Amino acid sequence: MSQAVQLKPESPLLSINNIEVVYDDVIQVLRGVSIDVPQGEIVTLLGPNGAGKSTTLKAISGLLKNENGEVSRGDIHFMGERIDVKNAEDVVRSGLFQVMEGRRIVEDMSVIENLKLGAYTRNDGQVNQDIDMVFNYFPRLKERTGLAGYLSGGEQQMLAIGRALMARPKMICLDEPSMGLSPLLVKEVFGIIEKINRDQGITMLLVEQNANYALKAANYGYIMESGKIVLDGNKEQLLNNEDVKEFYLGGGNEKRKSFKNLKSYKRRKRWL
Repeated sequence: MSQAVQLKPESPLLSINNIEVVYDDVIQVLRGVSIDVPQGEIVTLLGPNGAGKSTTLKAISGLLKNENGEVSRGDIHFMGERIDVKNAEDVVRSGLFQVMEGRRIVEDMSVIENLKLGAYTRNDGQVNQDIDMVFNYFPRLKERTGLAGYLSGGEQQMLAIGRALMARPKMICLDEPSMGLSPLLVKEVFGIIEKINRDQGITMLLVEQNANYALKAANYGYIMESGKIVLDGNKEQLLNNEDVKEFYLGGGNEKRKSFKNLKSYKRRKRWL
């Protein structure tokens, strides 16, 4: 049996190094993206629709191949081992699980069956114990005995996160966990994400359009536009950045709020 790769103390758990991604050998979506995710932290990736955020997660989790996409340049390392050459199942077995945009639970299976599906790579005999752990984080799910397709949107998101936990991952990639949820449920879901990070020490890479909640939960953030990382910094740096306030947080200097003049908008945006 091969021994696990030992990380150097200063090495990030996940390292994306100058990757480019193309679809159908023609369409370039990512252009030299580099991201580091330290162990035990929450890192968020922000940006508008079409920026390449979901493609970045698919490159990490090995799902690009299902959409005729590939990492054409650069590399991705997880726990010191290169994973951009692996298929999705092997990436999960290595300890990295992605919660897809839109939940993607199996609607004609029960909550318990969906959770057990998340543990399909395990054979340690502690699946039922971990189901109880998931119910501790999401007690509402314990009360739902019917098919998962009848759950509310918030409950389906809870189930999707719970299913990820069942894989006992070292890292979870979350794609738009707030999508379609009411403000109250968004607050609840983000609170649970932070609690899981604290309690379990699970590292998280969070793709999100709700920048307020994402930055408050994260230790560090990256902003992506047009397939490139245009800005990064720790929580405080990004929350206090005037451009981030204006274009992502709905605030900023009163003199900088108008979006009416597109040319002025692009000129003021220092990273364009």
